[in-house]
Amino acid sequence: MRHRLSPTSLNLFLNCPRCFWLQFNRDVHRPKTFFPSLPGGMVLVIKDYFDRYRSQNELPPEIDGRVRGRLVGDQKLMDRWRNWKTGLEASVVELDATLFGALDDCLVDAGEHLPLDYKTRGFRPERGSGMELYYRNQLDC
Repeated sequence: MRHRLSPTSLNLFLNCPRCFWLQFNRDVHRPKTFFPSLPGGMVLVIKDYFDRYRSQNELPPEIDGRVRGRLVGDQKLMDRWRNWKTGLEASVVELDATLFGALDDCLVDAGEHLPLDYKTRGFRPERGSGMELYYRNQLDC
């Protein structure tokens, strides 16, 4: 497949089709923005926390009884799915494109896989801020 698209690149398209075109056709990228390390570090702590419960075949108490299903039991599989290079992907031959991404975690219930994504911003996105649309697209992908 010629085009590899992630939820982030699709959000770029939704936000600025011209920027998307420049990135994929002329290799001209938007300037990188500052990304705080604290939220990224918190995601690693949360993943480790969930992995400890996974090894015991239990749900963390924060979600036990509040969600359906159980954590995917295969730790090696979760480690692959968490890495954007070895994570999930789907090809669309007609568009000559592959959609790829990674999961923070995943529940399984009656044969259905239910993705979990840890949000570490410390607050809900405000309506109209654009973040809820970003998260919606990420979940849809």
